[in-house]
Amino acid sequence: MRLSVLDQSVAVADRPQSEAIRNTMQLAKACEGWGYQRFWVSEHHANATIVGTAPEILIAAIAATTSTIRVGSAGVMLPHYSSFKVAEQFRVLEAIAPGRIDLGLGRAPGSDGRTAFALNPLANERPAHFPNDVRDLMAWVTGGELPEGHHFRTVKAYPEGDTAPEIWMLGSSDYGAQVAAHFGLPHAFAWFFTEGAGAQQALDLYRRLYKPSPRHPVPHAGLCVWALAAATEEEAQQHFTSRARFRLLRDRGIFSPLESPEAAAAYPYTPMEQARIAELRREAFVGTGQQVAARITELAERMDVQEMAIVTWAYDEAARHTSYRLLAEAMG
Repeated sequence: MRLSVLDQSVAVADRPQSEAIRNTMQLAKACEGWGYQRFWVSEHHANATIVGTAPEILIAAIAATTSTIRVGSAGVMLPHYSSFKVAEQFRVLEAIAPGRIDLGLGRAPGSDGRTAFALNPLANERPAHFPNDVRDLMAWVTGGELPEGHHFRTVKAYPEGDTAPEIWMLGSSDYGAQVAAHFGLPHAFAWFFTEGAGAQQALDLYRRLYKPSPRHPVPHAGLCVWALAAATEEEAQQHFTSRARFRLLRDRGIFSPLESPEAAAAYPYTPMEQARIAELRREAFVGTGQQVAARITELAERMDVQEMAIVTWAYDEAARHTSYRLLAEAMG
């Protein structure tokens, strides 16, 4: 099983948001040293918590300062953009780091409805064109042919090269699984979005409908989970308090920078909120490196996936580094 990283450039209270971007870059170099397979960055918009808005730029910066780890998007929200322009961007990235670029695609807006229209005035129409947009993007990224009669059949995405980005289909429902299966692409299910709800159904559908492709003759599936490891379970749970506070706020539609564990613990929570926090603690992949590694391994075996991507938030950036290091050590 391969272990990878998803980083979301999370803003932290009382610190400049630009620091979140620099932290992402520094974490990528550290994770390369610890042996992680991939380092993916996300795309969100108009979100005061997650400030990674331009994965294609972060990928370039990370690719230029690393040498072995694969670097990619998780993902590019394709309905916002021209497939041709995304193809050009990732052809340039492939030229910067040949054989190391991943292009993860998503259909969700990564934002609210108003922001989606700010990104693309045709936001209400584009999701319906997603399969065709993926088809076109695949052709342009890989140097393949567009269908006969396609208006842009003679248009090519440059720079050309001997290698091409590896395209992944992301999702948290059956839809992404079906698109991945149709085009013969690897599929990553966002377990941490749904707490696992729908994952088994989506992966079963993906494998049953899979159409082999030249690059991927057999299905290749992965999960992305939220996890945090520390030297002791108590310390890990303390750091998790910030995440639990965020989850309570998110459930009410509030997005704000991540608070310190002390600030998060100081709120006068209602009995219902206290019960919700207790539930979050029980479900979370939080503990020592060995404890978290055991849960990740058990889930990967139960779901029969080849890769696991880990996303970790913490107010203390050193705690995030420690978490990824401990997991790498525990997973060998």
